[in-house]
Amino acid sequence: MVQWTAEEKATIASIWAKVDLENDGHDALGRLLLVYPWTQRYFGTFGNLSTASAVAGNAKVHAHGKKVLGAIDNAIHHLDNVKQTLAALSKQHADELYVDPENFKRLGDMLIIVLASKLGSEFTPKLQATFEKFIDVLVAALSHGYN
Repeated sequence: MVQWTAEEKATIASIWAKVDLENDGHDALGRLLLVYPWTQRYFGTFGNLSTASAVAGNAKVHAHGKKVLGAIDNAIHHLDNVKQTLAALSKQHADELYVDPENFKRLGDMLIIVLASKLGSEFTPKLQATFEKFIDVLVAALSHGYN
């Protein structure tokens, strides 16, 4: 289990308070789908994802991006027990959706890019290091259901 300092918890909460679940979720998921186009295979029911404009206007990408950040929001509200909080989601992605767990890290990287772009100079290396630690914990928790 990861031990969080009070400063780390406050930093994560401060960053997360500036996140717009729908728009930032869409941006992160959209980046994932465009930068790593093979991830589109998990979203076969989403329709056309072949171009940036198609992804930008895709209502299903917006909705799923919001859902993804909603799950991350839940994990942030349970920092002391992220693994248990995401256990069912991990099993679903492993057993039903067959998502390659490497894609969790890729999505985390996309979220870091979205946050850096959004927050600009406010997203200092120290803040990034703390949020990267959280992403590592998140990825480990989501990968836990893969046996």
